[in-house]
Amino acid sequence: MRFSGFGVAIAAFSALVAPARAQSVEDFYKGKTVQVLIGYAVGGTDDVWARVMAKHMTEFMPGRPSFVPANVPGAGSLLLTNQLYNTQPKDGTVFGLFNRGVPFEPLLSGQSVRFDASKFNYLGSPDRDTVVCVARADAPVQTLEDLKTKELIVGSTGSGADSQTYPEVTAKLLGVKLKLVQGYPGSRDILLAIERKEVQGGCLSYDTIARDQNYRDKKMVIVFQAGLKGDERIPEVPLITDLARSDEERQALSLFFQRSLVGRPFAAPPGVPQPRVEALRGAFEAALQSPALKEEAKQAGLNIHYVPPAELYKIIGDAYASPPNIVALTKKAFGR
Repeated sequence: MRFSGFGVAIAAFSALVAPARAQSVEDFYKGKTVQVLIGYAVGGTDDVWARVMAKHMTEFMPGRPSFVPANVPGAGSLLLTNQLYNTQPKDGTVFGLFNRGVPFEPLLSGQSVRFDASKFNYLGSPDRDTVVCVARADAPVQTLEDLKTKELIVGSTGSGADSQTYPEVTAKLLGVKLKLVQGYPGSRDILLAIERKEVQGGCLSYDTIARDQNYRDKKMVIVFQAGLKGDERIPEVPLITDLARSDEERQALSLFFQRSLVGRPFAAPPGVPQPRVEALRGAFEAALQSPALKEEAKQAGLNIHYVPPAELYKIIGDAYASPPNIVALTKKAFGR
């Protein structure tokens, strides 16, 4: 009787836990809300992309959960990155968009880094964009050659952000005269600061600059573009790599510009159950292929260039395998 009773108890317990173990992805997400966290303030290209993805991913997600975007600005999205890795739920109900340079911060000894970039569950990137440095049309600096002898004061956000790292690294590595004014929440704030003459320019994504009315009105000029190769949309703008004086400098710039290949990385925290990660990845890719998203992106001036998760892992992994002397030179350019 004791064995029989024990068997009944086991059967009853199994009946209680089996549904939880067998819960499908669709069952899990049904009626839930998924937070899409954005590492910047409202108004920049990252913010626009995150809101577009949040709007369209729900259609392709099992269980049709609601996707709700929320801004978490701070330290060039490093604040959000640390939160995603350490304190946000690891159940698939939260993912976020952080700066393309943040995954390289541990390699380059960034401050306040509390994550392993290889352990995030990357969903992909919706585009790749070129960083350009712009100046007011009335600033002393108007060309790349001017930067050798004249100072350009540029606005920036924080550690890891394009607006901070691009002028910082190019100035220290190549000797161009870029002076940083830090503390702006996002690209929109930097553009407003340029308009108000608080600063003379900034280093931001070309997509962000191209949508700005002051640039369209020719009140700003692009001084140079920063990347491994020129953007076909602005072939007349020189590359900052033209100023490299040695093979080592070129290799250090190449390591630094790997971030441009990462695009705009969306990632879920480590530890999310793999079936839910795959569902999020599938919805991410399917949304980018949908006619509705393509039309909205076109209207918003966004350029779709899907970078799959496997490619993101490879780009980041290759950077971490760089020769120690090149890593050291790049870190020195960061002042670390």
